[in-house]
Amino acid sequence: MAQKKLQRFADLKTFSNTLEYPPDMKGKWSSFFKNDNPMVLELACGRGEYTVGMAQLFPETNFIGVDVKGNRMYIGAKKCLLENIANAGFLRTQIEKLGDYFAPGEVDEIWITFPDPQLRTSKAKKRLTHPRFLRVYQQILKPTGFIHLKTDSPDLYHFTKRVAELYGLTIVEDFDNVYAESTLKEELKIKTHYESLDIAQSKKIHYLKFTLPATIKNIDDQLQEILKDEE
Repeated sequence: MAQKKLQRFADLKTFSNTLEYPPDMKGKWSSFFKNDNPMVLELACGRGEYTVGMAQLFPETNFIGVDVKGNRMYIGAKKCLLENIANAGFLRTQIEKLGDYFAPGEVDEIWITFPDPQLRTSKAKKRLTHPRFLRVYQQILKPTGFIHLKTDSPDLYHFTKRVAELYGLTIVEDFDNVYAESTLKEELKIKTHYESLDIAQSKKIHYLKFTLPATIKNIDDQLQEILKDEE
């Protein structure tokens, strides 16, 4: 297994659609994709099912799967190469470093699909919808850009709604149970490997689509105290 992982890391370095901690990429992604189409990120992309699926659904949009775990990312990147999916790319880096790789307003939308919910209150700052991360997204996202969260964790779903309430996020769509909806957009039908595992055993998939305010106030200590009181 270790040998297979090492081989994947080696192969990933040769993939034309994958960059690992690349220097000087700010504002240059149009040269990577060879067009000026809108650009969407999938954060903590894992095997890249959403990046691949969205790229197939929307050929006039560029998609980038972001994750630090190259062993998983290899699967989606290899699929795109084999199937000539040219509007999908992959970036290996930590999510908190996105500002090092994208210029202000360079990203049109962000998808966060089945991230680790970091259930312990002491680890709330590691949740990808915590204000700590929202400030990172704000650095690179267009002012009117949407952020999408799809999760099987009711805790992360309700936490994000609490953040929206406290920090002035605007929720555009809110589905407590995605697959109970009578009509569903094609992009919400894409399933990841981790969704099929139903790790949270919630039997529900939650979805939020929201925008960020012009300024994200710093009341993170207050948020943490609220979380502690609710334990």
